[in-house]
Amino acid sequence: MFAQPEFWVAVGFVILMGVFAYLGVHRTVLTALDHRSERIKADLDEALRLKQEAASLLADYKARHASAEREAQEIIAGAKVDAERIAAEAKAKMEDFVARRTKTAESKIALAEAQALADVRAAAANAAVTAASTILSQTVKGQVADDLLAKGITEVRAKLN
Repeated sequence: MFAQPEFWVAVGFVILMGVFAYLGVHRTVLTALDHRSERIKADLDEALRLKQEAASLLADYKARHASAEREAQEIIAGAKVDAERIAAEAKAKMEDFVARRTKTAESKIALAEAQALADVRAAAANAAVTAASTILSQTVKGQVADDLLAKGITEVRAKLN
């Protein structure tokens, strides 16, 4: 039995364990394992806290995104309403402008017609007066002719103008 190598390995192992127990290596190993366990537990707790914080931030950002989306939709709807209102106002202003321009053009046309009619009447009166004076001067002679001519010219001008 002393000649077998397994026996001496077992004796060496027992002696080594005895030295380790005497030096307190098992306490050091257990302390190191406890510290490692505590560090792992702290890391897990930190990871859980970070996960909860990330979930909270995600929920907050989703809420902000939804709020921004609603606000954007409201802005778009408001812009559409404003654009329609501005278009309606522009159309009304354009129609009013066209109506005023039409009315102004019609007044100018009516004024031009009245002026042309007055010019035609004045020209007709002058022609009638000239014709009457020519006819009267050839047919009637003397002072009576001059009086009749002056009186007739005055009456014709008064009636035609």
